[in-house]
Amino acid sequence: MIRHPHDEDAFLALVRRYVTPERRYLKLGGSMLRMQSPECDRFMRDLREDAGLITADEIVTLLDGGWRERRTAAWLVAVSGRTEFRERLGELLLASEVCCAGPAYSVALARFGTARDADLLGAYLDRYLRRPDLAYDQAVVMGALQFIGLNLGGGQADRFREPGGLWPQWLQDAPHMQGDSDPTPSFVSLIRRLCAFVDECAEAL
Repeated sequence: MIRHPHDEDAFLALVRRYVTPERRYLKLGGSMLRMQSPECDRFMRDLREDAGLITADEIVTLLDGGWRERRTAAWLVAVSGRTEFRERLGELLLASEVCCAGPAYSVALARFGTARDADLLGAYLDRYLRRPDLAYDQAVVMGALQFIGLNLGGGQADRFREPGGLWPQWLQDAPHMQGDSDPTPSFVSLIRRLCAFVDECAEAL
């Protein structure tokens, strides 16, 4: 995406405001769960405040950026509960244009937690479980889909996980997974803990 100099300045100002303070973009995810007070309290407070302050247009701009910007924007969407970005996050997840952002999209969709969010996660799995050569975000997306299924009381992940389905086939064929046990329970647990973090962070919004 080519930007005019003025647009580039505005974009960089957004990055400095929301993405790079104290290297936030690196901490969003599993590393947050290892934080201790007072660092965790401060991180959660700042994330909550920024989720309330950032505008929809600013989120759109960050989602057009690189992995750091997209990852941060997805977390701000999750904390603020802006379900109007559901379809956009689903599109970005399916496209998988950048690294390191897929788990953030997955957390946001898992936190929204509707049948439509399950459909978007399922669309990703339909595409990328057929590509065992690509070590993308298949496991974390499966964890998010299973998490939604457990909360909705449905079997959203069943068609992938049944004997002969795409999930056991991917586990067998993906070179980086061969010999490993099914990682789904650990990723469901991770998604659950990250969504709990989001819920706690969002309580004051």
